[in-house]
Amino acid sequence: MRPFTAASEEHEGTHERARLRDQLSRVYWLGGGSCAGKSTVARRLADRYGLYLYPTDDRMDEHARRSKPEDSPLLHEFVAMNMDDRWVNRSPAIMLETFHWFRGEGFQMIIDDLLLISEDVRVIVEGFRLLPHLVKPMLSAPSHAVWLLPSPEFRESTVERRGGRTWNFLAKTSDPERALQNLLQRDSMFTDRLRRDTKRLELRAIEVHCAMDEDDSVRSVAEIFDL
Repeated sequence: MRPFTAASEEHEGTHERARLRDQLSRVYWLGGGSCAGKSTVARRLADRYGLYLYPTDDRMDEHARRSKPEDSPLLHEFVAMNMDDRWVNRSPAIMLETFHWFRGEGFQMIIDDLLLISEDVRVIVEGFRLLPHLVKPMLSAPSHAVWLLPSPEFRESTVERRGGRTWNFLAKTSDPERALQNLLQRDSMFTDRLRRDTKRLELRAIEVHCAMDEDDSVRSVAEIFDL
């Protein structure tokens, strides 16, 4: 029997990552900032090209219930806070650094869910939880991932158009307007981080601005995915 060494452990890890990339080669990843149109674009692409749609937002409650404090400490700290401590009393910068999904907690649950989908089905997975540094090791081809990066003006126009429906939970705070501004600033900083990370990792990103419409975004993502 060969002795177990650090080199053999690294080899096994490399083999496992290659196997995982092969299993996920049928997956298209659509990440990005809030209010960038990810859900709409993914739904339209799924309908047009016969893809199975996996929206990560829909699994957040389930993943939170399944998480353990030792695996997701930031999530459990967040759950223990009251609404004002979550959205009013902290600075946007601290909110950014301590938000569990922005730190990758629960990402493995997304991978586990994707592996349960039949291997002969093509999948489009979307959501802000798809962080570039976590997705890149899963890619069999760089063209299978893209991030939508909304400008502040585009994000604000989307919030106005939706009439606050997206973040109606902020009404449970003592200062909903301040909570909204904190959230908008936090998400703007998150988008800036995505912009830096996609550039550093040489991944594809699309700048979404007010001159673009929904069809433009759908067309651009479809071209990158080569659907």
